[in-house]
Amino acid sequence: MKRMIFWSGMLGLVLGANGAFAQTSGQSLRPVVRPAVAPPLNIVDVAASGTAIEQVMRPKLRSDTIKGQAETALALATSAAGFDAWVSGFKQRATRQGIRSATLDPAFRGVTFDSDVIRRDRNQSEFTKTIWQYLASAASDRRIANGKAALAKHRTTLEAIERRYGVEKEVVVAVWGLESGYGAYRGSNDVIRSLSTLAYEGRRGAFFEEQLIAALKILQNGDTAPRNMTGSWAGAMGHTQFIPTSYLAYAVDFTGDGRRDIWSEDPTDALASTAAYLKNAGWKTGQPWGVEVQLPQVFDYAQANRSTKKTPGAWARLGVRDMSGRKVANHGRAAILLPAGAGGAAFMIFDNFAAIERYNAADAYVIGVGHLSDRIKGGGPIRSSWPTDERALTFAERKEIQQRLTRAGFNTQGVDGRIGPNTIDAIRAFQRNRGLVPDGYASSALLQKLR
Repeated sequence: MKRMIFWSGMLGLVLGANGAFAQTSGQSLRPVVRPAVAPPLNIVDVAASGTAIEQVMRPKLRSDTIKGQAETALALATSAAGFDAWVSGFKQRATRQGIRSATLDPAFRGVTFDSDVIRRDRNQSEFTKTIWQYLASAASDRRIANGKAALAKHRTTLEAIERRYGVEKEVVVAVWGLESGYGAYRGSNDVIRSLSTLAYEGRRGAFFEEQLIAALKILQNGDTAPRNMTGSWAGAMGHTQFIPTSYLAYAVDFTGDGRRDIWSEDPTDALASTAAYLKNAGWKTGQPWGVEVQLPQVFDYAQANRSTKKTPGAWARLGVRDMSGRKVANHGRAAILLPAGAGGAAFMIFDNFAAIERYNAADAYVIGVGHLSDRIKGGGPIRSSWPTDERALTFAERKEIQQRLTRAGFNTQGVDGRIGPNTIDAIRAFQRNRGLVPDGYASSALLQKLR
């Protein structure tokens, strides 16, 4: 099974939108949404120089939050006490997997338990954005301008990468823009420290231990040095935020200097590696990720489903047209996506949507990359309106929707607060049962009806 390539640049983006989360924590060909790294889209619009990043103010702590943090601090202090013993045991396991002591000893020199990593990992699911809030940042005027500037600066390199891998340069730049603000914020955490802390803490220990072994293999291969291996708190690295297993599988030495260097100021290897990954994920040269469309007044919203694919001509016969009223060009079979339900924009999405999705399974992220690439290329903004009177659901509310749907006989196959295909199918079934538009959209209005 192929793993996702990077962690997301979204600070806990958790969307109540169709397919916003493709799955739960179980492994599949569609990766789980990645833990938050930089640049969070709450840190909107990194300047081209990379010198100014504005943090969004956090809400004041309530007494129950303070109590919870105190309990967490005590638990983390207890955890830290056993970290050195865990490292000793891990080194033995790593040695059995071919990691030499000449790699292990310098990698772990001075490495200690990082309680901040655990706090961030545990708290990320509480941060929410609506799709339109996310896209307003992902394709803001400044991010578009910075993307065009980055494309102009590195045009020769990006065109060479495009010729080699067949992935359009604007798409590669858009990924770069969302993952690290075009290199302005690549993360400064010690990756060995972050990954060992997460592996030791145990909530997803097996996954992070695998990443830690992969990181050590990178060091053993000589691609970088231990303290130069920096990245996000969750272990994502470089300009386009590779996780270690994906680096081993897909990173390339495009400069030809003998190292796959995604950490330096020169983004060449990172950008080429991004294109190599997309090509491996099935990227089709010349095919759009998606096209904004308008639906007819009478439309079977049950067909707005990722598993329902038709040619653009077949969709046109059902009244689906582009925003100028024309039939969408035949780029292959496509599905209709409604990221904010029937009240928001609609997109006809093609196979390249799934290729971007291999980076991150959140529909908002894929649309963000795709739309930003279109804007960098000179395209216009999304023309449809959004249901801006709606708010983002909290993590607890998403779980409540799943609980109430299941109790009402519409089984979501689990309660995890992530709105994936099973939950969307359950929502559609509930909506059809109640005579509502079956768009599968998880909203506060839906929650009220369930209550």
